[in-house]
Amino acid sequence: MSGTTERLDEFRDIAGRYDAFFLDQFGVVHDGSSAYPGAAEAVTALASLGKPVLFVTNSGRPAAFNEARLAEFGVARHSYLACITSGDVAIALVEDGTIAVPQGRRTRCLTLSSPGDAHLSERLDCIAVNDAEDADLIVIAGSQADRISMDAYAERMGPAAKRGVPAICTNPDHQMLTPSGLAPGAGAIADLYGELGGHVTFVGKPHGEIYEAAYSHLQAIEKTRILCVGDSISHDIVGAQGFGAAKALVHTGIQAGSNAERRAAKLRETGVTIDHHLPCLRWAR
Repeated sequence: MSGTTERLDEFRDIAGRYDAFFLDQFGVVHDGSSAYPGAAEAVTALASLGKPVLFVTNSGRPAAFNEARLAEFGVARHSYLACITSGDVAIALVEDGTIAVPQGRRTRCLTLSSPGDAHLSERLDCIAVNDAEDADLIVIAGSQADRISMDAYAERMGPAAKRGVPAICTNPDHQMLTPSGLAPGAGAIADLYGELGGHVTFVGKPHGEIYEAAYSHLQAIEKTRILCVGDSISHDIVGAQGFGAAKALVHTGIQAGSNAERRAAKLRETGVTIDHHLPCLRWAR
């Protein structure tokens, strides 16, 4: 039995303390296959209070894709203000020059992600390539590490790292949920590229740009009056603390196999605190 005590709050009891909500998606609303019981209803309950709800998600795909996915899991589009994705934020940062990409000829881009995801490459009108030896830019937007070994990823990315090809990681998550359990996420693949000698620019939680992009949709709400809800201490909680908002950790998603002692150890490691522990994203148990 764990010797660490965690007070579990009721979402309905704490919602009145805050004026806006930044919700994670994967691991909070759904597990990739099905919605968590009560999650969609909790979003609707927040919206009924007249308080803005935004999804802030580490996804290399565009908002429209994620909005459609949320709808599949029962979250109505009218129940939240916006869906802010790390992929869309990365594109904005490239377009305004904050993130530099190779210029001159059309950039040749190798995208590492799930099948069919080349959002950043297509929006920037890059030439898609499959071989790292031909790439001017690497985009790491997702992971198939449940089917592709990290050694295979290293072998594929190695030639680009040796040539100093820059990489953009549009999903910094180090772990992802799969039907067979946790697997390395895109962030872990990006870290591997760095270990191989490549330079990686990360966009998404816990980095501040995605929070500021979400905050731009709000008017006259203090950051301390925003509650960020997520399942990752390293990304959701660390990011929220750096942004200056309140933090709630749900015990679903990547926390489902954890316990209070492991969470306490992770908090000590990352140097952050949690304002609320929630058993799940449900209005009331």
